[in-house]
Amino acid sequence: MAQRVQEEDEQMMSTDDLIQAQIKLYHHCFAFIKSTALWAAIDLRIADVIHRNGGAATLSDLALNVGLHPTKLSHLRRLMRVLTVTGVFAVEDRNGEAMYTLTRVSRLLLNGDGEGTHALSQMARVLANPLAVVSHFSIHEWFTTEKATTMTPFEVAHGCTRWEMIANDAKDGSVFNAGMVEDSRVAMDIILKESCGIFRGISSLVDVGGGHGAAAAAIATAFPNIKCTVLDLPHIVAEAPATHSNIQFVGGDLFKFIPAADVVLLKCLLHCWQDDDCVKILRLCKEAIPARDAGGKVIIIEVVVGIGSEEIVPKEMQLLFDVFMMYVDGIEREEYEWKKIFLEAGFSDYKITPVLGARSIIEVYP
Repeated sequence: MAQRVQEEDEQMMSTDDLIQAQIKLYHHCFAFIKSTALWAAIDLRIADVIHRNGGAATLSDLALNVGLHPTKLSHLRRLMRVLTVTGVFAVEDRNGEAMYTLTRVSRLLLNGDGEGTHALSQMARVLANPLAVVSHFSIHEWFTTEKATTMTPFEVAHGCTRWEMIANDAKDGSVFNAGMVEDSRVAMDIILKESCGIFRGISSLVDVGGGHGAAAAAIATAFPNIKCTVLDLPHIVAEAPATHSNIQFVGGDLFKFIPAADVVLLKCLLHCWQDDDCVKILRLCKEAIPARDAGGKVIIIEVVVGIGSEEIVPKEMQLLFDVFMMYVDGIEREEYEWKKIFLEAGFSDYKITPVLGARSIIEVYP
């Protein structure tokens, strides 16, 4: 019966419908090329070359400054064609010659040495990391094989957890931590401009899983009266730079102890864990903070699926990010899923403020 219905549907499909369906299918198959082209642009530092060249560069300018092999000029042109059609760079015709310029996207790939620059090139490396991408090709095995279901897709693909890889591979760990610093700087810059009130009236804050302290440094700079503590694994805080005199780094296990403070900050942490572990973390957070009327709360910066910008790209990014997080058996949650773990952890109320496009601020109260 099902086969007959399928055959009838195929017969009813016009030639144009068939062509459009084929194009859409192949377009999905080639989606990874966007990531590999972006990765190449970062490695070649194309954005920096254009910036140093006064904001515009020809193909010859790019070739000269990225160390291009003489036989690869036409290949660079093809790469730039993809990067412009996808909006990473822009191109215009100047007297018959293609001139490449920066867009809002490629400005985020600049080196970041300039004051006020929002650099996200290392974070792009984290998200488009081949180690993570390869893990997603293990999803079928992870879904269907008994042994694999007790592991993460990353473990299935690489034989160790993502966090073990970061701890044991210095280069990978360095890129990951640098990416987290970049993302925190951009996120905190937006939050401190749009929602700085969430930090007013508090005297102490602990950033759990705060890495090298980029978020804490931004808060301590904006609010010098707030004493900030960063809790992360010992090998991570051992490499943290001394960014601010009002920040204390503590090496420890977030499943065992969270230092006391008025506010606990959890930025892009709970999406790495399933509900049971999130409840354990949140219960420790609740023990670390005072009552609500004394200013106690937990601030979470995460995706709330379905909340935020109504534009298609942020909405699609939320869902893509959710599947991306499967590689560590993580999850991006809808509001009802967040509410469930908040209540189970003993919290009484919460407030969601979507100020980060695809991500939101969630204030959770004891």
